[in-house]
Amino acid sequence: ILYFQKNGISNGGLYKRPFNEHFEQAPMYVAVFTYLGFGVGTLFGYLRDFMRAWGLEKCHLATEREEQKDFVPLYQDFENFYTRNLYMRIRDNWNRPICSVPGPQFDLMERVTDDFNWTFRFTGRCIKDVINMGSYNYLGFAETDANALKTVADVLQRYGTGVCSTRQEMGNIDKHVELENLVARFLDVEAAMVFGMGFATNSMNIPALVGKGCLILSDELNHTSLVLGARLSGATIRVFKHNNMQSLEKLLRDAIAHGQPRSHRAWKKILILVEGIYSMEGSIVRLPEIVTLKKKYKAYLYLDEAHSIGAVGPTGRGVVEYFGMDPDDVDVLMGTFTKSFGAAGGYIAGKKELVDFLRTHSHSATYATSMCPPVAEQIIRAMKCVMGLDGTTQGLQRVCQLSENTRYFRQRLHEMGFIVYGNDDSPVVPLLLYMPGKIGAFARRMLDKNIGVVVVGFPATPIGESRARFCVSAAHTREMLDTVSGADVLMKLTSDGKGAGRSYKSGNEEVDGSYTS
Repeated sequence: ILYFQKNGISNGGLYKRPFNEHFEQAPMYVAVFTYLGFGVGTLFGYLRDFMRAWGLEKCHLATEREEQKDFVPLYQDFENFYTRNLYMRIRDNWNRPICSVPGPQFDLMERVTDDFNWTFRFTGRCIKDVINMGSYNYLGFAETDANALKTVADVLQRYGTGVCSTRQEMGNIDKHVELENLVARFLDVEAAMVFGMGFATNSMNIPALVGKGCLILSDELNHTSLVLGARLSGATIRVFKHNNMQSLEKLLRDAIAHGQPRSHRAWKKILILVEGIYSMEGSIVRLPEIVTLKKKYKAYLYLDEAHSIGAVGPTGRGVVEYFGMDPDDVDVLMGTFTKSFGAAGGYIAGKKELVDFLRTHSHSATYATSMCPPVAEQIIRAMKCVMGLDGTTQGLQRVCQLSENTRYFRQRLHEMGFIVYGNDDSPVVPLLLYMPGKIGAFARRMLDKNIGVVVVGFPATPIGESRARFCVSAAHTREMLDTVSGADVLMKLTSDGKGAGRSYKSGNEEVDGSYTS
């Protein structure tokens, strides 16, 4: 479907604000060289495997003992082929240890390898003041200011570090109740429940909501936590194309018309799983259209706002506020505190009946340890700041600054000719690199310039869409963003022509190029 969404005109007036997303296809020669690069890497991988088998190259792999040769193998050798021959070449770009607060800048422990990334050793040197373009610190609450963290320190002194029990036993403290009431007020819903881990908020609660005889309709780019929760539920899962309303409606229509396989009985529940902001694409869910379909076909909607809560909307209340919609239109509101609020954990919010049901049936509430009190207080502190309950406008200023930084940085990359995915208002900014050789080269060169970035490739992305993922923060200054966008490695990429296929003018005017989804 070719589109360049502008002012919601093509959506029957559902959108109350401009909704601009970019998914530009690479020039054909880039795609050819990308697949050629993977092909060459694969051939050399087979050659190195042959040399290891004959003792011509030292083998660093874990091998089975001679006594176990007759056992059924734990894994097929080819399953590890990509890891040992392709990923290992660029492994130094991940799991880098930092030794400071992950604010707009951080300190990095330098490490080197003597055996081509199989093992690492630390040099004892610390790389200072690396610009952090990888953390999900959207509102800048990952900080160490003593005045800001005074209440957190007081709670730590009073309650200690952990609860050592579940919510249903001895782990339900007053700070949890205060936080849940604040979350419900923040989202303008009846009730909310908090959990100690964001990933488990999805994976442990979806099985409590649906089961055998239910149907889950899941966006193809949903996060692993949603995918795992759906699989654990035992419900039937069908996948629709990313943000594609025609694909979703077809599945809904077929589900209503044909019912369950074999028996053709009506589904007990139909649950639509979507995210607010998709963390690898930088796109925003088409919530108005999904809500319209949900109401039309009497389905339920589960919205994961892990990356959108605090990051979008005039006052940081997520995509529901971003689109000017009623929170009651979403049956299950989920979000995490690990990003915009500089803490840990997640929440489920909605009707009181929903929350009361989960208090009894949620695996996370029954078996998982409660959120530790200092973390709960950090969330309360940050959320009160965003809501203005601390008596200042600092929280609103952070939300506005994030929006300004996001649009500025995206526009800078567009003007330089790069192919950048996602929505203009999304602080997740994927810059397409394509070629496998560029993944490692880009991250290493940026670190040489004291810029820390996250690079992503197959299998986390399609094989031909390797990328660098920038995460913009309200704590970034204009000078930091100019330093990143003005780094010579970006200029070199531009001169190489890898941003070809489009010219761009400032504003929302489309000039050349196709925008495809």
